[in-house]
Amino acid sequence: MQAAATAYNGRVQLEERDSAGWALKALREAGGTLISEFAGLDEAALRHRPAEDELSLKEIAAHLRDAEELALSQLTAASEEPDKRLPVWDVDVLPLERDYRNVDLQGVLSEVRNLRHQTTALLWMLRDWDWRREVTHPYRGEITIEMIARELAQHDLEHLWQVRRLKHTLAEAANDCDDNGLR
Repeated sequence: MQAAATAYNGRVQLEERDSAGWALKALREAGGTLISEFAGLDEAALRHRPAEDELSLKEIAAHLRDAEELALSQLTAASEEPDKRLPVWDVDVLPLERDYRNVDLQGVLSEVRNLRHQTTALLWMLRDWDWRREVTHPYRGEITIEMIARELAQHDLEHLWQVRRLKHTLAEAANDCDDNGLR
């Protein structure tokens, strides 16, 4: 089955008809691609913020780890105790509260890989009806395991786009410096 997606405003939006199998494939592939995007970058590039209110590449990596940790916690709770409310915390504020520009990137990426492995292993063990099981999210109400997995895949795609855009901007700035003899 081929996955369907539409693009808008530079972001990819997954369509409702995508299957659980597609979500697993997307999680595996987008996660690996995202991690590889950080290879070969120097510390200045990894720490650079394109604007004061935007994240650096290191902060994006740490944010990905935080989001993966939350999703895994929610998926574990949903699969083991479906009557219990899902754990929730605001992963978007953590980069602002913590010094993610000074983290060890390789350590963070290792954590992301490990967490993603746990996430996909858990999802592979679920039966079809488990994916459609409803659980209670504290703010959103009833959601399914499939929704959590699909939203994590969507999150990956949005940040993959963001990382590539930032890397492109950094490369253009470096080329401008080289062309103007400023380097």
